[in-house]
Amino acid sequence: MIKTLSVSAAGLIIATPVKAFSGGEPNQFAQTPLGYSYASLEPVIDRMTMEIHYSKHAAGYCANLNKAVLENKIDISKGIEYILSNVSSYPSSVRNQGGGHYNHELFWKCMKQGGALLQENKLKEKIIQFFGSIENFQKVFSDAALSRFGSGWAWLLVTSDGKLIIDSTPNQDNPLMDVSAVKGYPLLGLDVWEHAYYLNYQNRRAEYIKQWWGIVDWNFVSRRYNDYTSGRR
Repeated sequence: MIKTLSVSAAGLIIATPVKAFSGGEPNQFAQTPLGYSYASLEPVIDRMTMEIHYSKHAAGYCANLNKAVLENKIDISKGIEYILSNVSSYPSSVRNQGGGHYNHELFWKCMKQGGALLQENKLKEKIIQFFGSIENFQKVFSDAALSRFGSGWAWLLVTSDGKLIIDSTPNQDNPLMDVSAVKGYPLLGLDVWEHAYYLNYQNRRAEYIKQWWGIVDWNFVSRRYNDYTSGRR
């Protein structure tokens, strides 16, 4: 399914280098540009929610992570995934803010205007192998997102031995972290913090989850799976 991206000048996120520095500091993280307007995911996710979520919540995690990096003189040259996989060796601020930054960076990429269907490919074959059908996979994932108590994330992840697993994590934890009860490489993540959906859905998390499937970018998720299993990540 191929869609043409339509953006308005007021809602367009202007592209900046992914490795852009903050405040002239070379050892800093930066938000990746959305690649679509704040309104592009409507009616599933409304424009105001996207703007607040990206420019306030996610931006705050990035800024606070950079603050922790500077205060603790952390070398980030090996990347955020390395830091998260060894997060028990860092201050708790790195776990909270680093997780928040990484999780949101992945979340934005997992979605696109109108979504993209899961094609006949290796990922689809694996999903059917481990969950029996696409319908059952979506049910198991949705149940994990719905049953996560309080704030957190639902994940489709691949383990080091090639298994696909669905699970959830609290707060801003993710399966990369050495402190996480569930471990693996996240392919698809759904934010179930209330700020991700409350303006549109209030307490109706189940409705948010159901509608969200319509904007999942399976082309991105499939590429991510291929990159991981081929060692290109």
